[in-house]
Amino acid sequence: MQIGLTSSVAGNPNATLDDMVAEAKRIEEQGFAFISVPNIFGLDAITALAVIGRETERIELATGVVPSPPRHPHALAQQALTAQAAAKGRFVLGIGLSHQIVIETMLGLSYAKPAKQMREYLQVLMPLVQGKPAAFEGDLYRVNAGLQVAGAEPVPVVVAALGPLMLKVAGRFADGTATWMTGLQTLASHTVPTIRAAAAEAGRPEPRIIGALPVALISDVAKAREVANESFQIYGTLPSYRAMLDREGAAGPGDVALVGDEAALRKALGQLRDAGVTHFAAAPFNPEQGAAQRTVEFLKSEL
Repeated sequence: MQIGLTSSVAGNPNATLDDMVAEAKRIEEQGFAFISVPNIFGLDAITALAVIGRETERIELATGVVPSPPRHPHALAQQALTAQAAAKGRFVLGIGLSHQIVIETMLGLSYAKPAKQMREYLQVLMPLVQGKPAAFEGDLYRVNAGLQVAGAEPVPVVVAALGPLMLKVAGRFADGTATWMTGLQTLASHTVPTIRAAAAEAGRPEPRIIGALPVALISDVAKAREVANESFQIYGTLPSYRAMLDREGAAGPGDVALVGDEAALRKALGQLRDAGVTHFAAAPFNPEQGAAQRTVEFLKSEL
């Protein structure tokens, strides 16, 4: 299992592109395998990672994740291939459906039949990011087009899939999944077996499974869980994440956060590995001053 960090800079509305580059270079120097950059309401994650790709040498660069409904799959493929050329083969495209409140209420687009939208979307996107033309006639997309981006290798695509239907879509059509707020038991009993079975049935390679969770090295576990519940409160209200918390039997985000001393965190890493997670995207947080930095140092020792 590879260990990487989620960007702590991307969610800061005052962060500049230079800040993101500096963060990625620091994470690379620390020896982590990858950085996962969310696409929220600030800097565009793909564009930022294209720039970061020119400023780094080794680290893998993943979006975690870009909402697909606002972007036509041909346009997204073109952007992803360009980022891949900039990163010299180290770019991973993570996409997701986002949430109804974002797509419908904020952007005024349809969120009807999201799994169908993703299924058709991937049938256009996947050939394009592999350097092949797309010829697809569906209900939502009708595309007959290709792309030629010099210097771009094929782009791995992972889908933010949580429920069983989306996991089956990701396993059948994409290269894997990226999860957030999905607990250890749910990863082992639901996420990993569902997507692996779908990939095997479709004759696809073993999928990449990126598991992202808040993590803190701290002695006061109760305090850490309380802070996590406050800091990540919104994820307990969004339906897709709420469903994963319910499946885990978790009251809130604090119950799935990885918190505790070195032994507890080392055990959790082993459980992630045993569950079949191939890439752990750690999101260090600060229940107390200095906790996030201690957590990063611990994770470095586990590389």
